Amino acid sequence: MSTPREDFKKTHRDLYSARSAPALVDAPELGFLMVDGVGAPEGEAWSAAVAALYTGAYAVRGALKAAGTVEYPVMPLEGLWWPGDGQRYEESDRERWHWTMMIMQPPQAAADLVRTALAAAARRKPGLPVDALRFTAWREGRCAQALHTGPFADEPATLERLYAHLAAQGLEITGRHHEIYLSDFRRAAPERLRTILRYPVAAR
Repeated sequence: MSTPREDFKKTHRDLYSARSAPALVDAPELGFLMVDGVGAPEGEAWSAAVAALYTGAYAVRGALKAAGTVEYPVMPLEGLWWPGDGQRYEESDRERWHWTMMIMQPPQAAADLVRTALAAAARRKPGLPVDALRFTAWREGRCAQALHTGPFADEPATLERLYAHLAAQGLEITGRHHEIYLSDFRRAAPERLRTILRYPVAAR
């Protein structure tokens, strides 16, 4: 019997696609591999953490496929970012940014399977901080999001549209700056990058 296939970007299409016009979505509880750190995204700590995260995500995918449970494309990289200096995200010191990088995992990924897969991945990649990964159920709830196309440095213009939308709707931000990277920024030209910018929100 063949392994069932599923594309979780399509299953959760409202969470992993967006338009440039701001819109509201509801993000349910989902499982994520996560890793935390501090520093600019071009720093060594961030690069090593992201490499470890992908290593873990592919290890879990391989374990689920080997078990005949489900086969799927690994989900996009995501990041929660918040400043360490009290400024707005886009105005803060990059070297003091705090972050949680994460990749969504399928509902079939039981904790025991994830733990075993990560332990094996840590043995294969001793130079990466795979041991720092955690597997967590996380619900973001009601959010506002918009698609940003172009370099990360140009995000403030998209964020201003998003802030204006929130003000017009009587909403306020209640959580951390969330980015979902639909493009592989290691290979795509900066002007072609596609990034969903998202914030949890609530009525004022």
